[in-house]
Amino acid sequence: MAKTATFGVLHLGTSFGVGYALTGSVAIAGAITFVEPAVNTVLHYFFDKYWDRLWSRRSAVAAAAPA
Repeated sequence: MAKTATFGVLHLGTSFGVGYALTGSVAIAGAITFVEPAVNTVLHYFFDKYWDRLWSRRSAVAAAAPA
């Protein structure tokens, strides 16, 4: 858990640093820091659903194939 929390802090720091370097604005960098992970979380949810459906179909096709 400590490693995961540390990575989360590193991610937020990196996001803020890159946002600030690109824009020069603390406000915009701060918004990027919190909006990007939120969008990524939602995107990851839908990606997982797609991925599970894809692999379920592949497994079903493999199981139905003659040996």
